[in-house]
Amino acid sequence: MRNGNGPLSGAVIAVAGAGGAAGRATLLRLAEAGATVVASDNDPERLAEAVDAARYALGGSTVTGDTVDLLDLQSTRDWATHVEKDFGRVDGLVHLVGGWRGSETFTKTSLDDWDFLELLLVRTVQHTSLAFHEALQRSERGRYVLISASGASKPTAGNAAYAAAKAAAEAWTLAMADYFRKAGGEQGPTSAAAILVVKALVHDAMRAERPNAKFAGFTDVKDLAEAIAGVWSEPAAEVNGKRLWLTEKP
Repeated sequence: MRNGNGPLSGAVIAVAGAGGAAGRATLLRLAEAGATVVASDNDPERLAEAVDAARYALGGSTVTGDTVDLLDLQSTRDWATHVEKDFGRVDGLVHLVGGWRGSETFTKTSLDDWDFLELLLVRTVQHTSLAFHEALQRSERGRYVLISASGASKPTAGNAAYAAAKAAAEAWTLAMADYFRKAGGEQGPTSAAAILVVKALVHDAMRAERPNAKFAGFTDVKDLAEAIAGVWSEPAAEVNGKRLWLTEKP
Protein backbone atom coordinates (compact mmCIF):
# COMPACT_ATOMS: atom_id res chain seq x y z
CA MET A 1 0.00 0.00 0.00
CA ARG A 2 1.27 3.44 -0.85
CA ASN A 3 2.26 5.68 2.06
CA GLY A 4 2.43 2.71 4.41
CA ASN A 5 4.41 4.85 6.84
CA GLY A 6 1.89 7.69 6.97
CA PRO A 7 0.45 9.00 10.25
CA LEU A 8 -2.59 6.72 9.87
CA SER A 9 -0.62 3.67 8.77
CA GLY A 10 -2.35 0.50 10.00
CA ALA A 11 -5.59 2.32 10.86
CA VAL A 12 -8.89 1.02 9.49
CA ILE A 13 -11.42 3.81 8.99
CA ALA A 14 -15.02 3.50 7.81
CA VAL A 15 -16.57 6.46 6.00
CA ALA A 16 -20.37 6.69 5.89
CA GLY A 17 -21.94 8.74 3.12
CA ALA A 18 -18.77 8.63 1.03
CA GLY A 19 -20.29 9.21 -2.41
CA GLY A 20 -20.37 13.02 -2.40
CA ALA A 21 -17.65 15.62 -2.87
CA ALA A 22 -16.72 15.62 0.82
CA GLY A 23 -16.58 11.83 0.76
CA ARG A 24 -14.24 11.79 -2.22
CA ALA A 25 -11.87 14.26 -0.58
CA THR A 26 -11.96 12.33 2.70
CA LEU A 27 -11.28 8.91 1.13
CA LEU A 28 -8.31 10.39 -0.68
CA ARG A 29 -6.86 12.16 2.37
CA LEU A 30 -7.25 9.21 4.76
CA ALA A 31 -5.75 6.76 2.26
CA GLU A 32 -2.94 9.23 1.56
CA ALA A 33 -2.17 9.20 5.30
CA GLY A 34 -1.82 5.41 5.16
CA ALA A 35 -5.23 4.25 6.40
CA THR A 36 -7.23 1.35 5.04
CA VAL A 37 -10.51 3.03 4.15
CA VAL A 38 -13.88 1.28 3.92
CA ALA A 39 -16.43 3.55 2.27
CA SER A 40 -20.21 3.23 2.25
CA ASP A 41 -23.03 4.98 0.47
CA ASN A 42 -26.59 4.03 -0.41
CA ASP A 43 -25.92 4.88 -4.07
CA PRO A 44 -23.76 2.11 -5.57
CA GLU A 45 -22.76 4.14 -8.64
CA ARG A 46 -21.64 7.20 -6.71
CA LEU A 47 -19.82 4.95 -4.26
CA ALA A 48 -17.97 3.06 -7.01
CA GLU A 49 -16.93 6.35 -8.63
CA ALA A 50 -15.60 7.73 -5.33
CA VAL A 51 -13.69 4.54 -4.49
CA ASP A 52 -12.25 4.27 -8.00
CA ALA A 53 -11.17 7.93 -7.95
CA ALA A 54 -9.25 7.43 -4.68
CA ARG A 55 -7.63 4.22 -5.91
CA TYR A 56 -6.65 5.82 -9.21
CA ALA A 57 -5.21 8.93 -7.56
CA LEU A 58 -3.11 6.97 -5.09
CA GLY A 59 -2.23 3.90 -7.12
CA GLY A 60 -2.83 0.77 -5.09
CA SER A 61 -3.97 2.28 -1.81
CA THR A 62 -6.49 0.22 0.14
CA VAL A 63 -9.90 1.79 -0.44
CA THR A 64 -12.95 -0.44 -0.67
CA GLY A 65 -16.67 0.24 -0.84
CA ASP A 66 -19.83 -1.33 0.58
CA THR A 67 -23.38 -0.38 -0.34
CA VAL A 68 -25.09 -0.09 3.06
CA ASP A 69 -28.57 1.04 4.09
CA LEU A 70 -27.70 3.12 7.14
CA LEU A 71 -31.42 3.58 7.87
CA ASP A 72 -31.51 -0.11 8.79
CA LEU A 73 -29.84 -0.78 12.14
CA GLN A 74 -29.16 -4.45 11.42
CA SER A 75 -27.57 -3.66 8.06
CA THR A 76 -25.38 -1.07 9.77
CA ARG A 77 -24.41 -3.54 12.51
CA ASP A 78 -23.62 -6.16 9.86
CA TRP A 79 -21.38 -3.64 8.10
CA ALA A 80 -19.50 -2.85 11.33
CA THR A 81 -19.06 -6.56 12.06
CA HIS A 82 -17.79 -7.33 8.59
CA VAL A 83 -15.30 -4.40 8.61
CA GLU A 84 -13.81 -5.56 11.92
CA LYS A 85 -13.78 -9.21 10.81
CA ASP A 86 -12.19 -8.50 7.41
CA PHE A 87 -9.57 -6.02 8.59
CA GLY A 88 -9.08 -7.08 12.22
CA ARG A 89 -9.98 -3.74 13.76
CA VAL A 90 -11.93 -0.50 13.34
CA ASP A 91 -10.18 2.74 14.27
CA GLY A 92 -12.70 5.22 12.99
CA LEU A 93 -16.12 6.05 11.65
CA VAL A 94 -16.47 9.32 9.75
CA HIS A 95 -20.11 10.36 9.39
CA LEU A 96 -20.59 12.36 6.18
CA VAL A 97 -24.24 11.57 5.48
CA GLY A 98 -25.75 14.93 4.57
CA GLY A 99 -28.86 16.57 3.21
CA TRP A 100 -30.64 19.88 3.46
CA ARG A 101 -34.16 21.21 3.25
CA GLY A 102 -35.33 24.64 4.26
CA SER A 103 -38.14 27.14 3.81
CA GLU A 104 -38.52 30.84 3.10
CA THR A 105 -39.88 31.59 6.56
CA PHE A 106 -40.55 29.87 9.87
CA THR A 107 -44.28 29.95 9.13
CA LYS A 108 -43.80 28.02 5.90
CA THR A 109 -41.78 25.24 7.54
CA SER A 110 -42.97 21.83 6.35
CA LEU A 111 -42.84 19.00 8.85
CA ASP A 112 -42.25 16.70 5.88
CA ASP A 113 -38.79 18.29 5.79
CA TRP A 114 -38.29 17.28 9.43
CA ASP A 115 -39.33 13.69 8.68
CA PHE A 116 -36.81 13.57 5.82
CA LEU A 117 -33.94 15.21 7.72
CA GLU A 118 -34.54 13.28 10.94
CA LEU A 119 -33.90 10.05 9.04
CA LEU A 120 -30.93 11.33 7.10
CA LEU A 121 -29.15 13.40 9.75
CA VAL A 122 -30.20 11.79 13.04
CA ARG A 123 -31.16 8.17 12.44
CA THR A 124 -27.98 7.43 10.48
CA VAL A 125 -25.91 8.87 13.36
CA GLN A 126 -27.80 6.71 15.84
CA HIS A 127 -27.27 3.59 13.76
CA THR A 128 -23.57 4.10 12.96
CA SER A 129 -22.72 5.03 16.54
CA LEU A 130 -24.59 2.08 18.03
CA ALA A 131 -23.09 -0.29 15.45
CA PHE A 132 -19.48 0.88 15.77
CA HIS A 133 -19.02 2.11 19.36
CA GLU A 134 -17.73 -1.15 20.82
CA ALA A 135 -15.21 -1.71 18.03
CA LEU A 136 -14.04 1.89 18.36
CA GLN A 137 -13.64 1.47 22.11
CA ARG A 138 -11.52 -1.66 21.48
CA SER A 139 -9.19 0.39 19.28
CA GLU A 140 -6.25 2.24 20.82
CA ARG A 141 -7.10 5.24 18.64
CA GLY A 142 -10.82 4.93 17.92
CA ARG A 143 -12.51 8.07 16.61
CA TYR A 144 -16.13 8.82 15.71
CA VAL A 145 -16.23 12.03 13.67
CA LEU A 146 -19.51 13.85 13.01
CA ILE A 147 -19.70 16.69 10.50
CA SER A 148 -22.15 19.29 11.79
CA ALA A 149 -23.24 22.81 10.89
CA SER A 150 -22.98 26.12 12.71
CA GLY A 151 -26.76 26.45 12.26
CA ALA A 152 -27.22 23.86 15.01
CA SER A 153 -25.95 26.47 17.49
CA LYS A 154 -27.76 29.45 15.93
CA PRO A 155 -30.83 28.33 13.96
CA THR A 156 -32.41 30.70 11.46
CA ALA A 157 -36.16 31.00 10.92
CA GLY A 158 -36.21 29.10 7.64
CA ASN A 159 -33.83 26.38 8.80
CA ALA A 160 -35.74 25.06 11.81
CA ALA A 161 -35.91 21.43 10.68
CA TYR A 162 -32.30 21.28 9.49
CA ALA A 163 -30.86 23.01 12.58
CA ALA A 164 -32.92 20.87 14.96
CA ALA A 165 -31.78 17.68 13.22
CA LYS A 166 -28.13 18.77 13.35
CA ALA A 167 -28.48 19.71 17.03
CA ALA A 168 -29.98 16.28 17.78
CA ALA A 169 -27.11 14.57 15.96
CA GLU A 170 -24.62 16.61 17.98
CA ALA A 171 -26.33 15.70 21.27
CA TRP A 172 -26.27 12.02 20.34
CA THR A 173 -22.57 12.21 19.48
CA LEU A 174 -21.79 13.98 22.75
CA ALA A 175 -23.57 11.17 24.62
CA MET A 176 -21.29 8.72 22.83
CA ALA A 177 -18.33 10.85 23.92
CA ASP A 178 -19.50 10.44 27.51
CA TYR A 179 -19.52 6.67 26.98
CA PHE A 180 -15.87 6.83 25.85
CA ARG A 181 -15.01 9.07 28.81
CA LYS A 182 -16.56 6.67 31.31
CA ALA A 183 -15.02 3.62 29.62
CA GLY A 184 -11.58 5.22 29.96
CA GLY A 185 -11.91 5.55 33.74
CA GLU A 186 -9.20 7.41 35.66
CA GLN A 187 -6.72 7.06 32.80
CA GLY A 188 -8.99 9.11 30.52
CA PRO A 189 -10.55 8.07 27.22
CA THR A 190 -8.57 6.09 24.65
CA SER A 191 -11.26 6.64 22.01
CA ALA A 192 -13.16 9.79 21.16
CA ALA A 193 -16.29 11.17 19.53
CA ALA A 194 -15.71 14.60 18.03
CA ILE A 195 -17.79 17.10 16.06
CA LEU A 196 -16.37 19.17 13.21
CA VAL A 197 -18.52 22.26 12.66
CA VAL A 198 -18.77 24.01 9.29
CA LYS A 199 -21.04 26.75 7.98
CA ALA A 200 -21.38 24.93 4.66
CA LEU A 201 -19.10 23.07 2.26
CA VAL A 202 -17.73 24.13 -1.10
CA HIS A 203 -15.83 22.24 -3.80
CA ASP A 204 -14.29 22.95 -7.20
CA ALA A 205 -17.40 22.06 -9.21
CA MET A 206 -19.48 24.55 -7.19
CA ARG A 207 -16.93 27.29 -7.85
CA ALA A 208 -16.93 26.47 -11.55
CA GLU A 209 -20.74 26.71 -11.66
CA ARG A 210 -20.80 30.02 -9.78
CA PRO A 211 -17.50 31.78 -10.57
CA ASN A 212 -18.64 35.09 -9.03
CA ALA A 213 -19.88 33.63 -5.74
CA LYS A 214 -17.81 34.38 -2.64
CA PHE A 215 -18.83 31.34 -0.53
CA ALA A 216 -17.93 33.40 2.56
CA GLY A 217 -17.27 31.24 5.61
CA PHE A 218 -17.64 28.02 3.64
CA THR A 219 -15.14 25.19 4.19
CA ASP A 220 -13.52 23.59 1.16
CA VAL A 221 -13.99 19.81 1.14
CA LYS A 222 -10.20 19.37 0.96
CA ASP A 223 -9.78 21.42 4.16
CA LEU A 224 -12.54 19.39 5.78
CA ALA A 225 -10.72 16.17 4.82
CA GLU A 226 -7.51 17.56 6.32
CA ALA A 227 -9.33 18.39 9.56
CA ILE A 228 -10.89 14.92 9.68
CA ALA A 229 -7.49 13.26 9.34
CA GLY A 230 -6.17 15.62 12.01
CA VAL A 231 -8.60 14.29 14.62
CA TRP A 232 -6.38 11.19 14.90
CA SER A 233 -3.25 13.26 15.55
CA GLU A 234 -4.71 14.71 18.76
CA PRO A 235 -4.95 12.73 22.03
CA ALA A 236 -8.39 11.24 22.62
CA ALA A 237 -8.96 13.38 25.72
CA GLU A 238 -8.28 16.56 23.70
CA VAL A 239 -10.99 15.91 21.11
CA ASN A 240 -13.52 13.72 22.91
CA GLY A 241 -16.84 15.52 23.33
CA LYS A 242 -15.48 18.64 21.63
CA ARG A 243 -16.94 20.81 18.88
CA LEU A 244 -14.02 21.66 16.62
CA TRP A 245 -14.91 24.79 14.65
CA LEU A 246 -13.82 25.13 11.02
CA THR A 247 -15.78 28.38 10.63
CA GLU A 248 -16.48 31.34 12.89
CA LYS A 249 -18.62 30.60 15.92
CA PRO A 250 -22.03 32.27 15.51
